[in-house]
Amino acid sequence: MQVKILAGQPAMLNPSISSAIDKRAVNVRQFCSLTGLSDDAQVSGRFHGGPERALHYYPREHYGFWRSWFQGMGLTASSALLAPGAFGENISGIGLDETEACIGDIYRLDEALIQISQPRSPCYKLNARFGYDFFSVLVQANGRTGWLLRVLEEGEVDPEAEMTLVERPCPHMPVKRVGDIVFNQSFERAALQKLAESDYLSGSWREKATAYLTEGRVTDWSRRLLGSK
Repeated sequence: MQVKILAGQPAMLNPSISSAIDKRAVNVRQFCSLTGLSDDAQVSGRFHGGPERALHYYPREHYGFWRSWFQGMGLTASSALLAPGAFGENISGIGLDETEACIGDIYRLDEALIQISQPRSPCYKLNARFGYDFFSVLVQANGRTGWLLRVLEEGEVDPEAEMTLVERPCPHMPVKRVGDIVFNQSFERAALQKLAESDYLSGSWREKATAYLTEGRVTDWSRRLLGSK
């Protein structure tokens, strides 16, 4: 399928929050390295970017859902922001969502070879971006998070690139299911054990699953989702 490639640079979302979440379509070829696109940047390397989170895919079809929701809530200013790149994605396409895409999926993206590593973890910067204090909670709860990818082979990528599935080693591990296990349901030992043992899931998510198993409980995500309030 054909996808659009997007990149962005840091800017202030408000007087206290800097982010590169606002991505825009590129008009020149990008070199896709092990840490991402040549014209792209990330803020707060502890939580964003790096080899396991080099790229972010967000399904373009979700924008219709969010536009309807914002309009129903009377949030017209938030609705006006809804265009590819608004969720910080580097790859925008139609025809693949979290119920179908699986952890470990390998795709050819023009010259680059990329692999799904984990669901995206929504954070409070989405709230600042869209002007609604609990938007990150809603994104996490309904599973429209998108996903992050690692780069297996570096290469040049066109502004409108071809993305083709090469291999699906974990067809029973869709992105939405993995996100639900970690974020949206009570402690489920057998499911968490599978995540902890997966060679395809990112190291940080395997560590989350292992910590849950050790502690016998899931984590309170309120600080990530809502900030320091």
